[in-house]
Amino acid sequence: MQHLPLFADLKNRAVLVVGGGVVAERRVSLLIEAMAAVTVLAPELSERLTGLKAEGAIDHISRAYAGDSLEPYWLVVAATDDRTVNSAVAAAAAAAKLFCNVVDDLELCSFIMPAIVDRSPVTIAIGSSGLSPVLARWVK
Repeated sequence: MQHLPLFADLKNRAVLVVGGGVVAERRVSLLIEAMAAVTVLAPELSERLTGLKAEGAIDHISRAYAGDSLEPYWLVVAATDDRTVNSAVAAAAAAAKLFCNVVDDLELCSFIMPAIVDRSPVTIAIGSSGLSPVLARWVK
């Protein structure tokens, strides 16, 4: 087993998502469902994320990542289209001993997000250790 399946209680816990585009939207949506206190750090937000900000569902720091301290956060997601930025975020998270998911870059991840079947109160996570996300979605 390459990854330990883990269900994290993120209710009211600060989570940082670096990136404000379509890729970030998926992670932000899942984090909101988990009742995390989500902050998005990005110069611009997609239309959907702009709507979530207007609703008060997320906080937004309107600038690019610049080696910011990750100390206030429990979990970090790097979801930009720039591998250099994503690498910097992953390195900062590792230095702070925080788990970091780098979307679509298994090599930089310290945790991965599986396909999820939510039939509350039952939740099923389906993973392929990041090797075949398409297969995991198909099984879902």
